[in-house]
Amino acid sequence: MVASGYPPNPGEARKVERRHRLSRSRDFDNVYRHGRSTSTRFFTLHAFPREDADSEPRLGLAIPRGVGSAVKRNRLKRMLREVWLLKPRKAGLDYVLVARPGLAEAAETRGFEWLGERVDEVMEKAGS
Repeated sequence: MVASGYPPNPGEARKVERRHRLSRSRDFDNVYRHGRSTSTRFFTLHAFPREDADSEPRLGLAIPRGVGSAVKRNRLKRMLREVWLLKPRKAGLDYVLVARPGLAEAAETRGFEWLGERVDEVMEKAGS
């Protein structure tokens, strides 16, 4: 079952460009080791300022196996990337968004808008 309201605009292909994603292990490690973290019920957000303060923010997603099957984790990643695109984020920061167990089921049940609200909640708590 796909969460209601996802994708927000069917047929409109939007994606987080590769240059705006964290993909290397060393980038994730840098954010984990030197960044600040903030947690809510469904997410832990790690944020780290880059030297190039004017550059676009980069997003890394960590969806552990405890969140659900591979199908659920991949669907959740697609939804989170789409949520990320909907609002402007602070420039010059690297973010790693870590999902917590129970998020996949809750997002599937409550919908895309609810997921966006949870991401906004952790971003506001982090001051980003």
